[in-house]
Amino acid sequence: MKMGIGSGTAVVLISISTWLFLVFDFSYGGPSDVKCLRSIKDSMKDPLNSLYNWDFNNNTEGFICRFNGIECWHENENRVLNIKLSDMGLKGEFPRGIADCSSVTGVDLSSNELNGTIPSDISKIIGYVTNLDLSSNDLSGTIPTNLANCSYLNVLKLDKNQLSGQIPPELALLDRMKTFTVANNRLSGPVPQFGSKISVDSYSGNPGLCGKPLDACKGSSKKSNTAVIAAAAVGGVIVAALLVGVSLIFFCRRVVRKKDDDPDGNKWAKSLKGAKGIQLSMFEKSVSKMRLSDLMKATKNFNKDNIIGTGRTGTVYKAELEDGTSLMVKRLQDTQHSEKEFESEMAILGNVKHRNLVPLLGFCMAKKERLLIYKYMPNGTLYDKLHLVGDAVLDWPLRLRIGIQAAKGFAWLHHSCNPRIIHRNISSKCILLDGDYEPKITDFGLARLMNPVDTHLSTFVNGEFGDLGYVAPEYARTLVATPKGDIYSFGVVLLELVTGERSTYIAKAPESFKGSLVEWVTELSKDSKLHDAIDKPLLGNGYDGELFQFLKVACNCVIPGPKERPTMFEVYQLLRAIGQRYNFTSEDDIMLLSDTVGDADLGELIVSREVKGKH
Repeated sequence: MKMGIGSGTAVVLISISTWLFLVFDFSYGGPSDVKCLRSIKDSMKDPLNSLYNWDFNNNTEGFICRFNGIECWHENENRVLNIKLSDMGLKGEFPRGIADCSSVTGVDLSSNELNGTIPSDISKIIGYVTNLDLSSNDLSGTIPTNLANCSYLNVLKLDKNQLSGQIPPELALLDRMKTFTVANNRLSGPVPQFGSKISVDSYSGNPGLCGKPLDACKGSSKKSNTAVIAAAAVGGVIVAALLVGVSLIFFCRRVVRKKDDDPDGNKWAKSLKGAKGIQLSMFEKSVSKMRLSDLMKATKNFNKDNIIGTGRTGTVYKAELEDGTSLMVKRLQDTQHSEKEFESEMAILGNVKHRNLVPLLGFCMAKKERLLIYKYMPNGTLYDKLHLVGDAVLDWPLRLRIGIQAAKGFAWLHHSCNPRIIHRNISSKCILLDGDYEPKITDFGLARLMNPVDTHLSTFVNGEFGDLGYVAPEYARTLVATPKGDIYSFGVVLLELVTGERSTYIAKAPESFKGSLVEWVTELSKDSKLHDAIDKPLLGNGYDGELFQFLKVACNCVIPGPKERPTMFEVYQLLRAIGQRYNFTSEDDIMLLSDTVGDADLGELIVSREVKGKH
């Protein structure tokens, strides 16, 4: 907080003392963090058994780091970095026990059934948190002024609750704030003056709010109305009756308004009405010139029924043009770039072209909205095809082809693309499938786009590292995104292909097993049962040798030590060798980065990798 600071020197002294406190406090991580998580579990009801693997009968260092929704600073040290318990069906009040997780920087309890109020001394509980998400719960009462003392907050999400009263104006002193939203509550009065950083949408669904960027507040109208009511009152009983009646009317109106506020999920799009004439910037000459109005029409004004995917970087809509062409439109969320910086990034990404990347056809800037236009992929994500009930089981040759061609795309991003790109968020959801089931990588380059300062840090700024189950273990310690981190994430995708299992839930593991896909495969390897990991429908069809070789490559990718993992080009070469008889690759593909590793070294490479593998 800057209040009461009289000089620049004082600011420096306070910053240094805070830093020393953090370092000193972090050194005590373990026992208090175990106490913290135990308290959280004890204070909440867990009807869906989402915290099934929170087993405290363990004395090994780092055991809590394997709990669902917990990320640690280091995999072998009981120091919690992030608590991510979103959408787990948890019930109860805000868990005060979080105060014992003294090193935590991110708390996400969104989309649960939390009730009660936000603690009035919240800063004593999460004083050093950078990301707090309590959205989509049933919290009531006022927003505590004490939140303004959480001076490290970058992200504060309180939307979709039952909060009432005024938003504390002191929150405007949080000068690190990048995302602030209180939409769909029962708030009233003037909003904090954050400046231009916070959009109108952040306050939607609260008809009682006023002040920039909303409509101006009417200072005296409330007093005038009160005077009229008081003058008309004959006695205390009548006044009470009037107040009850007025309250009921306003309550009913708010309930109706909240219910009908945004039934199509596109209030943000309706605000672009005056910008429909904006011309889209297109990279492909073959694509006809379009305006924003064409996209609006093709997506039914970005109706929620047209949403085909959501993720950390934004929401994807299907757009059907009048000529029958289908496109994908991604609405980016929380990008901090100026228009000039955004155009510069788009110019770079528009020139990143490869057969196994989803083609970026163009983009649009309309007010504060940023929209990306991609070629439509009719077969959806690899995750959907592998894991969603109802889809036919993909046969082995198809899975192998998907693995090889996806590896080729990632190898091109790592080794041949200019500038070279670390994806930072690889999962089976970022690999889309075209009409012929050829894999196309999406979201490449967006990690940089979502961060205004590209320091090659991971998305630590907002307290997240990637999708659960795909994050390289070293990220929590180093906070740095690297090519070897991408290798680990892609290794998990390869494990999904060969085992048919999800990254965090293993259907065919015994009930006593509570770990991730990587941990399950590791245990099977230690027990010399690695063959049991392979998806049973694939076995006995003449592919068993290939399946086991593929599994070995995947295991090498998820070795805990990043230096022991292969490069992405080596992964591509290893997989290409396994699928050589299918002619999935052309001679041009084989020449990819031929100066990095020669074809003659491939046999030695396979042997060396099998020897190095610890699985």
